[in-house]
Amino acid sequence: MKILAFAGSLRTGSFNKSLLRASKELAPEEMEIHIFDLEGIPLFNADVEEEGDPERVTAFKESIRTADGILIASPEYNHGMTGVTKNAIDWASRSAKDAPISGKPAAVFGASPSVTGTARSQDQLRQSLKSVNVRCMPQPEFLLFRAHEKFDSQGNLEDLSSQKFLKKFLQACSNWVKSFE
Repeated sequence: MKILAFAGSLRTGSFNKSLLRASKELAPEEMEIHIFDLEGIPLFNADVEEEGDPERVTAFKESIRTADGILIASPEYNHGMTGVTKNAIDWASRSAKDAPISGKPAAVFGASPSVTGTARSQDQLRQSLKSVNVRCMPQPEFLLFRAHEKFDSQGNLEDLSSQKFLKKFLQACSNWVKSFE
């Protein structure tokens, strides 16, 4: 099973990018996670789209098309999803007739230093995904709170309890994707 994963952050030391790397290591045997970095995807602009998708957008859309499912690590900025995340969804939902993201099974999770994790950003992201016909896994939720205490300085997920729950979350994600085969 091929899963396309991306984080809604451009920051090199992002907790959500670290969460994706941990997911790649802890994924069930049948799950192969490919991480796509959103760096270089321009802000969505219909004028740009009309001239043809930029190369980085084309690569992103092709990665979605060839994936069996999607895994989105959603940071939370100002109680909501990031512009980076929303922009990626906007590009992936175009064109209406041939949107690569439409109909794909997906799971969302996230890491944040706050005590509420990424609960608000995940709620907003789920609403946006629903509007573009993505089949988002409803449960279990994975909200890694106080992320600065769970990762070491190299971005490795050290917290054993979080590792254990992440494994369960990824197995649920695998089962979710399989249910749409």
